[in-house]
Amino acid sequence: MITIDMAPRSATHDLSASTLTRFLNRARLAMGLRGAVDVLLANDTSLRQLNKNFRGKNKPTDVLSFPAPTNFATKHAGDLAISIETAARQAKAYGHTLRDEVRILILHGLLHLSGEDHETDNGEMAAREANLRRKLRLPTTLIERTTSSPSKKPPHATKKPSSTTKKSSRRVTSASLSKKKTPKRGSK
Repeated sequence: MITIDMAPRSATHDLSASTLTRFLNRARLAMGLRGAVDVLLANDTSLRQLNKNFRGKNKPTDVLSFPAPTNFATKHAGDLAISIETAARQAKAYGHTLRDEVRILILHGLLHLSGEDHETDNGEMAAREANLRRKLRLPTTLIERTTSSPSKKPPHATKKPSSTTKKSSRRVTSASLSKKKTPKRGSK
């Protein structure tokens, strides 16, 4: 399920929850990820709060992944939180649509929910993301962008998370913004 919450109305006018949900399900199937995934599309303020509460980083970020516990993952793989404001800046910087940027962030977050971690692997997540990107007809992936420099870096680009990020057992909703859990950071 895609929830558009607390995001600027002007930024989300061209985003359709049903279209993004169809993409989410196509991407989940393409990568073999079992279990439902909920996605919160919010603003920078909300993502800053989540990032601060769960990662100790007091700054907005583009995508956070909250994997479900292993014994629950076949029913619910986890949750993603995406900043529409950061996604809009990145879409502009990389020359594609906001819809494509949100889809890139969804794919990247799904890979983290499936256990992939570009912070600790030897490029396996990057290769898998590039393959899925081509299969799903998406522009350049998050990992590819961080290893090549675009002509213009997106504003408020975030740093890589620590490699000590742990899986979480709770779900993200707009009501749970103040509760503690440790997500995986999506991109840089």
